[in-house]
Amino acid sequence: MPDSLSPQNRRRLAAVSVATVTTVLFKRGLRNTVVQGASPLNPAAPRMVGPAFTLRCIPAREDLDVLEVFRDPLHPQRRAVEECPPGAVMMVDSRKDPRAASAGGILAARLMKRGAAGIVTDGGFRDAPDIARLPFPAYHRRPSPPTNLVLHHAVDVNVPIGCGDAPAYPGDIAVGDGEGVAIIPAELANEVAEEAAEMTIYEDFVTEQVLQGRKLPGLYPASEESLAEFAKWRKQRKNKRR
Repeated sequence: MPDSLSPQNRRRLAAVSVATVTTVLFKRGLRNTVVQGASPLNPAAPRMVGPAFTLRCIPAREDLDVLEVFRDPLHPQRRAVEECPPGAVMMVDSRKDPRAASAGGILAARLMKRGAAGIVTDGGFRDAPDIARLPFPAYHRRPSPPTNLVLHHAVDVNVPIGCGDAPAYPGDIAVGDGEGVAIIPAELANEVAEEAAEMTIYEDFVTEQVLQGRKLPGLYPASEESLAEFAKWRKQRKNKRR
């Protein structure tokens, strides 16, 4: 699966907030870009950036979804874990239903060891305390400990899905921080990364000014005067690093 991001822009997205990414996407008319309800299990885990590798579920049927099906190495859930490319984010469409687990600690650990960038579900994970101890980005709605409640039937790997009401196509870029997960269309990923990085630097300038007691009018949103001040401030920062 090709990664649409340049290495530099991957680093940029790892340093900006999901909130900033959504603002940049909103400027392009994209409003439905956040995986609703998805929160990080381990807030201290690294930021998450990577192309989406997806798994789609439909409602389960009791005669088909029994424990024995997981012995099949070609079961879609097992396939997804073993085929998710290094650097990619496994995204699971669990129909926004956290009553039964989308995956558990062993599968999350396997993804981490295979080099995945993270895992996201609009449902829940079992073994949530174990996953929360991993240095691995994982996002869900809430813990899902029951193993006797069968609700999800995994059917498709790496197809377009809806994850927490956000459309995610294979190869779209998933970005996660301590607040949540945003999805960037693959063809926009590099320009969004560049603009989000620039916006973050300006917001750093604004925050510094506000903490010094400055008022917002003429500063945020930016004005011609504040942009001129920002250019000087940025140049001074660059000179200090030399």
